[in-house]
Amino acid sequence: MSSALSEPVTELPPVSRTALGVAGLRAYESRRPDRLIDDPYAAAFFDAGKALYPAPEPSPVPPEPGQDLGSLFYPQVVVRTRFYDEYLAGAIEAGVTQVVLLAAGLDSRAFRLEWPAGTRLFELDLPGVLGFKDRVLDEHGARARCARVVVPVDLREDWDFALREAGFDPALPTAWLAEGLLIYLSFDEATRLLGMVGELSAPGSMVAFEHRTGGPSTLVEKALALDNGREVTNLWQGGLASQGKEWLSANGWQPTAHVRPSLAQEHGRDTHDEPPGFVIAVRS
Repeated sequence: MSSALSEPVTELPPVSRTALGVAGLRAYESRRPDRLIDDPYAAAFFDAGKALYPAPEPSPVPPEPGQDLGSLFYPQVVVRTRFYDEYLAGAIEAGVTQVVLLAAGLDSRAFRLEWPAGTRLFELDLPGVLGFKDRVLDEHGARARCARVVVPVDLREDWDFALREAGFDPALPTAWLAEGLLIYLSFDEATRLLGMVGELSAPGSMVAFEHRTGGPSTLVEKALALDNGREVTNLWQGGLASQGKEWLSANGWQPTAHVRPSLAQEHGRDTHDEPPGFVIAVRS
C-alpha cells in the first residue's frame, strides 16, 4: 500500500473532519448483531482521529433519539452505506471492473468488500485525508482485496489528468461513487465535477450520489436546533439540491431515483421520515 503523504498528519480540513464522525457511526453499526454493514476499520479511524481532535463530531453514541449529532445522522449514514455497497456490488455483477470513489474519505470498501480479480479501485481525496487513512490502515495490517490506487487531488480543481496518470482507462465502463460529497459543493462546483465524470465515462458507466426530491430538509432543521449542529451545516453548500435527475438526464445519463425511507423500511430501520434518497444513473 502506498501512502499519500510521507509526513505524519496532524490535522484534517473541516470537511474531512466530519468523516471521523461518520467512521464512528459505522463502527457502532458494525457492533450490532443485526448490522447492515460490517466495517472492521471504522473504529480504528475514529480512535486515531481522537488523537488529532478531542471530540470528532458526530460521536459514535447509541442511536437513540436525542439531542446530539450522532443519533441524528446515524440512520441516514447506515442506510446510505448499505445502499452504496449494494450499488457497487451490482455494478461489478454487470461486468464493471473499474471503480472510482470521489472524496473517498475514510471509506474502506477496497478492504472490506469482495472484489473479483482484475478490479481496479481509485480513491480520490485531499492528500492529508489519504495520508491519515493509509497510516491507520498500515498500522492495522490492512490489505486491499482489489487493485487499489490512491490519487491525492482537490476535486474542486482539475483532477482528470491525475486520474488518467494513475492508470484510469476512460475507454472502460466505470462505476463512480460520490458519497456524501455534493452537498459540500456549490451548484457550479457540483456540475463541473459531474461534467468531468461524464467526459471520462464510457457508455455503460454508472454514477451514484445523494438526491433530494425538493421541499425543506427536516435533517437540516433538526441539526440547526442542536448546539453544535451549525458546525456541520455551515459546511453544506447544497450541491445539485433537487435538480440531480434533471441535470443527469440533460447530460447523457439515464437516472433512477431511490427513496431512503423505503430502503430503510426494507431493512427494518428508521430514517426520521427524512425524504431524500439516492440517484443511480447509467451513461448512454
